[in-house]
Amino acid sequence: MNTDESIVEQERRQLADANQRGLAARLRVWTRLAGPGWLQSALMLGGGSLAGSLYLGVLTGVQMIWLQPVAMALTVVMFGALSYVVLTSDKPPFQAINEEINPVLGWSWALASLLSCMVWAMPQYALANGVLQQNLAPELLGPGGLLGDGLSRILITLSIFLLVTSITWQYSKSGQAVQLFENVLKVMIWLIVACFIGVVLRLATLPGGLDWSSILRGTLPDPTLFFQPADAYQPLLEAMSTDARTFWSDLIVRKQREVMIAVAAAASGVNATFLLAYSLRRRGWGKEHRGLAIFDLSTGMLIPFALATSCVIIAGAHQFHGVAQPGFIADTETVDQLLVPSATHQQEFVSLLNERSTALGEPLAPDADPSSLRMSLPEADIRMAATLLTRDAFDLARSLEPLTGSLFARLIFGLGVLGMTLSSIILHMLVSGMVVCEMTGKPHTGWTLRLGSLAAATGALGPFLWQKASFWLAIPTSVFAFILLPSAYFTFYLMMNNRDLMGRERPEGRRRWILNSVMLSIILLFIIVSAYVIWINAGMWGVGVTILFLLAIVWGDLHRRKSAAKHETPS
Repeated sequence: MNTDESIVEQERRQLADANQRGLAARLRVWTRLAGPGWLQSALMLGGGSLAGSLYLGVLTGVQMIWLQPVAMALTVVMFGALSYVVLTSDKPPFQAINEEINPVLGWSWALASLLSCMVWAMPQYALANGVLQQNLAPELLGPGGLLGDGLSRILITLSIFLLVTSITWQYSKSGQAVQLFENVLKVMIWLIVACFIGVVLRLATLPGGLDWSSILRGTLPDPTLFFQPADAYQPLLEAMSTDARTFWSDLIVRKQREVMIAVAAAASGVNATFLLAYSLRRRGWGKEHRGLAIFDLSTGMLIPFALATSCVIIAGAHQFHGVAQPGFIADTETVDQLLVPSATHQQEFVSLLNERSTALGEPLAPDADPSSLRMSLPEADIRMAATLLTRDAFDLARSLEPLTGSLFARLIFGLGVLGMTLSSIILHMLVSGMVVCEMTGKPHTGWTLRLGSLAAATGALGPFLWQKASFWLAIPTSVFAFILLPSAYFTFYLMMNNRDLMGRERPEGRRRWILNSVMLSIILLFIIVSAYVIWINAGMWGVGVTILFLLAIVWGDLHRRKSAAKHETPS
């Protein structure tokens, strides 16, 4: 018996023994053996969840703290169903979908997972560069540092690539290396969570502290902000003309919707489903591990994600929600601040007001600048534009420094962001390697996995392609990823209900009815939101591509049935 088999046999004996000794013993063993759920956390706690949480706090305050934990709870349900199928069937998931469900769904799942990793790695690299240049080592690596901006970005990107590649390639080795890999990621996840909890606790100790009653209310589900602006904007809206109020209200709601969809997407991901399926198989888990898998997802994925994202929302809301960016409003320009708005903020400020004036039939002069606009437009519009300016993690860190000191603002916050990006890049590379192995029919070991993982090296382009908008890039990327989810979730539903695939383990009776009702409700919700995203972003072109995809699924089903019938017919 090889080492990997002996590890699995030991786990099975421990689980069997714990089941006989009761719940407390079972929980202790489950906690010790947990692993794949933590990989999901490392993948999802990246630039998308950080950006989405920050912008959610900036736009909606603490009113939407509930959204990401709820989205993650729905993800746990769907991932739990996937883990049940994977741990029950002897077939690899990609093969099972192609042979028993639909080859179009199987290949679209694999290709969408690979594409998501290649796209998603870009904002992670860009954000890691940003945090090192602006938070952790600005004197050495910053634009005005000793090494200069261009050389610093090259050195940082190369160093990150070598580091994450060396860690990822450990996964291609023995079972003990896999466990070491997962344990390192566990430590990284808790360090990330600890960093952001530390920021919130520091804010709570300041004079005035945090409004815990509002924070607690924000944990209660309330979808009204999908249709109306947050409460903090109402005083400014009421001071405007009717046409201006309509424009700003529509703009705020559109931004709120976009970020809400982005954070929901960050709480799941089609590439994360691929990671879960094959990390379970890599560990050698089977039917006796199904309870452990659900516990692992709940504790390793749900709890850290909910804690970290909630803390970022609270910090972002505390510093920026309903607050005008200093430097654009006369009463915020103090001698102490000596504020000169950045070129990026000035451009965005002018753009917002130009969009407002054009919508109202009052186009601005081509050479308009922030100073002239303050003199010519109503104060409420000026203040609203300054309030809606995009803030990123670096703005948040700078705003925290006078309150929390440089330790929290630059070091603790910066390390939390850096840990998020590095762990996420590692998992994007791992998923890419897994997908390439499956598509080529190779084992998930050796050079096939290693070279396949380099598909996500596209992320190294991020710092050079999106220098000015690296943080906001995570939002449209999340929206894109969200569109890919419904087909994957529907595939898992079909797998769960396939008798040829599940055999006697297929849920039956009342249990099957409840499970199917919950899964179909989640799938329907994702379909509705995805349809909205497709229509808003692509219009009829998006509808056309969706129809072609559905026709391809029909063709794939007919092809699979025809092939199955041919094999069943005696020669």
